[in-house]
This record gives sequence, C-alpha cells and structure tokens, in this order.
Amino acid sequence: MISFGTDGWRAVIADSFTFRNLALLTQAVAQAVVRQHQGSDPPEMVVGYDTRFLSDRFAAEVACVLAGNGIIAWLTRTDAPTPAISWNVRLKGASAGIVITASHNPPRYNGFKLKTAYGGSATREQCAGVEAELRTLEGAGREPVRLDYEEGLRTGQIRRFDPGWDYYQHLSTLVDVDQISRRELSVMVDAMWGAGRGAIKTILSRSRCQVNEIRDVLNPGFGGIHPEPVLRYLNELVAAVQRVQADVGLATDGDADRIGAIDAMGNFVDPHQIFALALRHLVEQRDMRGAVVKTISTTRMINNLCRRYGLPLHETPVGFNHIADLMMQEDVLIGGEESGGISIRGHIPEGDGILMGLLLLEIMAQAQAPLHEIVADLQAEFGPAHYGRIDAHLDIQLPKGELVRRLAENAPSTLAGEGVTLVDTTDGIKFWLADNSWLLIRPSGTEPLLRIYAEAPTTEALPVLLCEGQALGNDLIDGRSS
Repeated sequence: MISFGTDGWRAVIADSFTFRNLALLTQAVAQAVVRQHQGSDPPEMVVGYDTRFLSDRFAAEVACVLAGNGIIAWLTRTDAPTPAISWNVRLKGASAGIVITASHNPPRYNGFKLKTAYGGSATREQCAGVEAELRTLEGAGREPVRLDYEEGLRTGQIRRFDPGWDYYQHLSTLVDVDQISRRELSVMVDAMWGAGRGAIKTILSRSRCQVNEIRDVLNPGFGGIHPEPVLRYLNELVAAVQRVQADVGLATDGDADRIGAIDAMGNFVDPHQIFALALRHLVEQRDMRGAVVKTISTTRMINNLCRRYGLPLHETPVGFNHIADLMMQEDVLIGGEESGGISIRGHIPEGDGILMGLLLLEIMAQAQAPLHEIVADLQAEFGPAHYGRIDAHLDIQLPKGELVRRLAENAPSTLAGEGVTLVDTTDGIKFWLADNSWLLIRPSGTEPLLRIYAEAPTTEALPVLLCEGQALGNDLIDGRSS
C-alpha cells in the first residue's frame, strides 16, 4: 500500500520504495495533473532529488513517466534542496513538483514529496485525490505510460536545469546579506551529506564572511547517521566549530528544509530557539507584524512572544502542511515547527533550513553579540524553556485514534509532581501542567515511532517529565492501558 504521511510517501529502498511502485505513483499524479490542467499548452512539472542512494535514477524515472503522459518535466541537473525545487515550481508557473527525498529519515529510506503550484506541500485533499487515482490504476491493472529518457531529452519533453541560481537570488531579497558581510562572521556549515551542500557558502561567497563546510560531499549512506540536525548527530559540527573557533555552526537536514545550530561555546541551539529568535528579530528589528503559526510540539516561548507583541497565534497539528494551509489563507509573518521547518512572509509556504540559517546570521550581525548571549537574553525575557524529545520504536504502527483514546481515558492527574491542567488531543495527546510545562505523546507520521516531547522551566524537571511520558508510552505499547 502506498499512502501519503505527514509530508509525502516514504518507504525502505528495494522493499516498498521500488521503481515499479514509484512509476505507478507518478502515473497517478500525472493523471490528476492532466485532468485538472486548463490551457492549450501542455502542463509542466518540476522534478528534483536529494543525495540518497538511487535518488537521481528514481527522479529520472519520474520524469520519464510524466513525459509519457504529455507533461513537460523540468528535471534538476543534480541534487538540490527541497525548498529550491519548490521555489522553482512557483517561479516557472508549473502545475506541480515532485521531490525524491526522505528528508531526515535513515539512509535505507527514500521518499516522494508532492508540491503544489504555489510551492508548498500538497494538501490533504490533493494527496487523497492522488491515492484515489492510484487505487483505480491498481484495480484496473494498468501499467504506467513512460517515454524513453533519451527520447524525452531530444523532443524537449524532459528538460534539465539548475534550480540554484534563481533560488539563491530570491533568498538574498529576504535576508540582509550586506549586514551579515559587515560583521565578517566565521561560519561552519554542516550539510550532513545532504542536498543543502554548498548552498550557504555560495550565497555568502561575495561577502566578507569566512565560510567552511563539513560533510558536504556525496555520501548516500550519510556516514551511518540520520541526516537530522539534532544534537546527537552533530558531534562533528561541534568539533569543527571549536577547531576553527567559528562564531556559529549551521546544520541542514537531508533535503535542507530543516535547521539546527551550534554556538561558539559548543552548545546546541535548537529550532525552538531559532524560531523564537527569528520572530523577535522580525518584530523588533524589522518592524514587521502578522499572524504566527506553530505546531503543537513547539515551544511555549512563541506563545509568550505573541502575547508580548499582540500578535495572533495559531497552533496546528504536527506537519508543515498544516502551517502552509494558514500561510496561504492569512497574512502570516512566520510559521514553524519543532523539527526545524520554518518559513517567513515573502517566501514559499514551506520549511527552509537555508533561509533560516541565513536569517540567524543576520540576527547575530545585527545584535553584534555571540549567539550564546543572544539565546541567554531570549531565555531570560521569554523563558525559561528547556525542551527534549524521546523516540520510542514500535514493532507495529499503532492507529493514532486508538492511541489517543487510550491515553485520554487513562490521563494522569499529575505528572512530574505538577497537576495536569489541560488535556489537548489536537494531534496525539498533550498534557499542560500547572507550572506551564507540557508533555506531548504522538505517533510519527513517517516512521514506526512513538514520539514523546516535553518542555519544562528547568533542566532538572525536563528528564523527569520525559521519563514519565516514556512510562505512559510503554504502558500503552505493552497493552496495559485498554
């Protein structure tokens, strides 16, 4: 069964993620696009890919199937960041886009992200439409229609292009590169062997910043780690920052739509802090206002900032597609999630780790202070807030509705010595406590994992809260809650 999760379809390479299944899914997308297309010219789509094993060949297969269905396929010449591909969908006026990537997932996975004409992820309704097309195809036993790759190039049905330059120019309109340059920052960039390699260095190539990179070569196995910019996978970046005495280390995930950072002291600056710093900077330094959108798993510092500035705040389920929906409907200043996907007004409604890395440099340049001091000031004014997450592996994928029902029916009255004041079932189950700390338990939308999130006012309270959350999860997995 092929179905869309939080952001597209992901599966293990050579297990479910095969050329056959990929071609069938692309055929379903092609039929949906052709059916909805209006105009005399043929529809166009943009196709890109990341650095994973066989991603380039998978992307070529996608282009062949699109071309076979009369769609002009713009295929990137090399691996590229997902936000760069999405920006080019909008820039070219294409009907949609497809990115072959499993983002931050382990190297054995690959994936299929579907992008809409406005550059964001496909809506739930659009994904459901593609799934319906796929079921019809399978039921009828129809084979995908494909055009030979060389024939596609010869006829112009498949067109190779570089998505980078226009994307870099666009980012330069959203970030003050001149201000960053004047600060002459020393920056260490960690692409985590992903598709963000070279992007920040290229954008800052004419600045006075000193930009060095690590893990910026093609390595489909990602050195045996998950290409996710969280502290446990950033030891090499911590060492590199301290080795060259850099002002900051910036890390992007496998397809560069997420961000994480390391300050000059070797401390991890998580996406919660980056999101909060960006919001404060946009309001106080750029005099910008608008609605703010965050997922249910994101820091309460955003709530505090919005309360201070009088900004409307929306809280959504996990997944940037929910944020994107609101960014398309309202005047949203910034939207983000705990995983590091963040975007701002003027950009596409999609997380962009490269953009947010550059914006963090602008924040440092404007403040003329080390990053650890900027973060300490943020915590003093809008915190304290200390965040953590535990991923509990599941032998089976638990139905989310059943999980939430069981947890809600067995909700504790206290956690970590604090009274439970509110139980929220927007996405998974979230317990708000009397001291404004919180615990969230929810199954992953892309992997067989139970994710346990918590935020507490002290570093001592955080592990206690996470442990209690894990105990609740273990009870559920073991079947002791029914």
